[in-house]
Amino acid sequence: MNTTSSGLVRAAGAAAATAGAIFIAVQVNHPSITAFDTETTEWVMRSCAKIVMAALALAGITGIYLRQHRQSGVLGLVGYAVFAIGYLTILAVEVIAATVLPALLDTDPGYVQDVLVAATGGTPSGDIGGLQVVLNVSGAGYILGGLIFGIALFRTGILARWASVLLAVSTTATAALAVLPDAFNRPFAVPEGIALIGLGVSLWRNSGDSSATEPAGAVLEPARS
Repeated sequence: MNTTSSGLVRAAGAAAATAGAIFIAVQVNHPSITAFDTETTEWVMRSCAKIVMAALALAGITGIYLRQHRQSGVLGLVGYAVFAIGYLTILAVEVIAATVLPALLDTDPGYVQDVLVAATGGTPSGDIGGLQVVLNVSGAGYILGGLIFGIALFRTGILARWASVLLAVSTTATAALAVLPDAFNRPFAVPEGIALIGLGVSLWRNSGDSSATEPAGAVLEPARS
């Protein structure tokens, strides 16, 4: 890699690590979402932080994929695409949360409450329209994409394998939140944040030409005459 592309890879690593840190920070003292007043400054600030997190995560996982796209093959491409769709829809949902829901609270509080219920995996009492599809795509993309992408990263072995495993496990584990109390939502997000930090730091430290990098654990064969 030349200096420019290496710098872009490092920037992507920094973006992933920053996204992970924001993902963890935004969970601290997070109120129950179904009881959260969407008109408050705290709601808007937390939603804006999640928008930044999702945008940085998209940049980060793109850099992670490009760093090892030749080694990860079709599995890596599928995992990246699905995971990116998950984060892209998360970004869209948080934009709606920050800009649309506060404006609707006075005129249609029932709709806002139904959206919050659906966002936590519950069944809304009313029809929330196409937003339900967006929420479903967001959840499926995050869970399936994280699992497939994590497996692909582990197989290539270029970046930290512990972070790849943690990414796959932590994203898949969030499926259990559909049947767990809301109190589990925040703790379950922390491992995903740690995984992004770990992958981001690993990407920063391994920003060289991926085609010249042996997978982690590879054993060099002795030269033959």
